[in-house]
Amino acid sequence: MHAPQSVTHPTVALAGIVTYLMMTALDYAFHPFGDNIVLSAIWLITTTGLAIFAVDSLGQHVHLRASTGLDPNQRQPSWARTATKYVGLLGSIGFVGLLYWLFPEYHGAFYGQFYQALRYVMPVWLMLAIPYFYYIDRAMVQPKDGYWHLGQILLLRWENVDRAVLGQHILTWTIKGYFLPLMFTYLCTDLNWLRQVQLTSQTTHIQFHAIAYRFIFYIDVGLATLGYIASLRLFDTHVRSAEPTMLGWVVALVCYEPFWSQLISRQYINYQTGLFWNSWLQDVPVIPWLWSAAILLCSVIYVWATVMFGARFSNLTHRGILTNGPYRWSKHPAYLAKNLSWWLISVPFVVQGSLAEALRTCLLLLALNGIYYLRARTEEMHLGRDPDYVRYAGWIQQHGLFRFMARRHLTKQHPAQ
Repeated sequence: MHAPQSVTHPTVALAGIVTYLMMTALDYAFHPFGDNIVLSAIWLITTTGLAIFAVDSLGQHVHLRASTGLDPNQRQPSWARTATKYVGLLGSIGFVGLLYWLFPEYHGAFYGQFYQALRYVMPVWLMLAIPYFYYIDRAMVQPKDGYWHLGQILLLRWENVDRAVLGQHILTWTIKGYFLPLMFTYLCTDLNWLRQVQLTSQTTHIQFHAIAYRFIFYIDVGLATLGYIASLRLFDTHVRSAEPTMLGWVVALVCYEPFWSQLISRQYINYQTGLFWNSWLQDVPVIPWLWSAAILLCSVIYVWATVMFGARFSNLTHRGILTNGPYRWSKHPAYLAKNLSWWLISVPFVVQGSLAEALRTCLLLLALNGIYYLRARTEEMHLGRDPDYVRYAGWIQQHGLFRFMARRHLTKQHPAQ
């Protein structure tokens, strides 16, 4: 029995990762944009996105899906609606820009490469938005989307404004405004690091492990960056809904900068003792290789989960239901793999000073695991509003990796069965 159909076909994910790796190899070998890391990152994202959209459109015909909200047989264009939506787009950008101006977090040099990218991309983006809005508007079954409602507000036309649609639009742009600078900055940092990497016959096992581990996350941040940019209804990668609960937002944001390093990790969940797996096992034969392989396997599963999104990755949003790749076995493969890898990397259970200290650090890491459990639960509640997710969750309960645990739980609840 097969899982319910996934929003992203495996060939789409394959096109994305192959193109991403090919463009990475090209940049590593030839530096086509010289020392301009920002242009290299933009080129990397653009080519990967084009490959994904080409396969998605030509192979999967995603533009014809009912989930796009488009009717290919409908031709009802409106320059008035298009203009209103364009005003809404400008207002959305202005809203995020206001937040960047308001909060000191965005005043430092850390986000400098992101702002440089905006100077390159924004003029082109704003020009392309006009024909895109017009083309999409004419086929939309419900053309009055979040852009239209925000445009109405900015044009002081308060009548017929749907507060729920407007609220979801603002939440979606807040998510984009928060995560995109982080992901793009990480991408530029990792791309610059990658250019300095040299593998030689003198490279040790531990050095190779460190390079492989970081390279895996370089793939992750690159495809995540694409996901935050490429929310386009035409390719069915648009946001269906944003996380509606405060709990969902809190447990997600505390896992990212600046909240993680400045508050959570520093003051509360500082589970690292300074001893890591490689130091702990340095005098043991064979085991370090197996331990390293286990960490890298967890990391590969984690990034595999991101790859399967194609151009749909985004925290705190619903952009279609994935049911293939590692999602064939678990609803939360990335969270499971990431949390397991932290135990393998930091080995908080190793007793150094006292048993009590080891217990304390284990409890702290368990607290972090608990945050990810809450992230998983809030995501399930959010996605559970979609009947497709309900069917997928039911299928996983019967066929997933942990199906036997679920069945034991049901047996305890219904002993008569």
